[in-house]
Amino acid sequence: MVKQRTIKKMVKARGVGIHSGKLVNLTLIPAEADHGVVFKRLDAGGRQVHAHSAFVNEVVLSTGLESQGVKISTIEHLMSALSALGIDNLLVELDSFEVPIMDGSSAPFIFLVQSAGIQEQDTPKRFIVINDTVRVENGASWAQVSPHNGFMVTLEIDFEHKKIKESGQKLTIDFAEQSYLKEISRARTFGFERDVEMLQKQNLALGASTVNAIALSDDDILNEDGMRFHNEFVKHKILDIVGDLYLLGGNLIGHYEGYKTGHMLNDQLLSAILSQPKAFTIETFEEQDSPIHYYSEDWQNTL
Repeated sequence: MVKQRTIKKMVKARGVGIHSGKLVNLTLIPAEADHGVVFKRLDAGGRQVHAHSAFVNEVVLSTGLESQGVKISTIEHLMSALSALGIDNLLVELDSFEVPIMDGSSAPFIFLVQSAGIQEQDTPKRFIVINDTVRVENGASWAQVSPHNGFMVTLEIDFEHKKIKESGQKLTIDFAEQSYLKEISRARTFGFERDVEMLQKQNLALGASTVNAIALSDDDILNEDGMRFHNEFVKHKILDIVGDLYLLGGNLIGHYEGYKTGHMLNDQLLSAILSQPKAFTIETFEEQDSPIHYYSEDWQNTL
């Protein structure tokens, strides 16, 4: 059977919250089977929030959770890494409300899990298998999932900016054939210089810099080191989608397609899926029959 996964040992990291600007300590701790991914706020009496669509409360600029007044913000890059590596069970301790942004991608979280090692558990992993197409729309924007024997994402973004247009705004990644670690994990978040002052007046983007984001002027990129991929913008949006979809409570088996999507539309799609019980089944697989195969610990030269 395909088994649930946690990490072998506790690992720690420290970084800045991109919106709060605060230094945050993060600890990843192994958890027992069927525990799920749970966030624990050390600065809020140790209260916890389960990483699930039911607790999503924030979908503007990032994805956040809230339960009984306890908030956890900017979870999507960590969740994306956990999804890609098949980590089902984990306790995430924070001493602030925001997951640190690190370098703006999911690669530092991949490295953290790699450093801790992966532990398989003697409990079958549960997959969310899409059986019928589910679609949501918001004006010209739309997102849908449809049946597919594996996990694939097709996304088209549409930004009126020279560098983003030149980079290519449509991409399909079939994760059965292409590596998340090589193709997606290093893609960084991005933002526009002209928006920073406005956001900071709202106490947002207080920790944003070219260290943790691609910064765009009106017609160029401000980062001295340039791009990591020629199509880094659309790849980062796919990274976000992978993280948002993991809030279903398991890895999705299906094809996600979208146009001009974001965290808000992704959350609406998750709610639509979960509100239609006939549209999906929760299944387990024998290893040889699994539509998704996860990475082993032999990760040298994968990033």
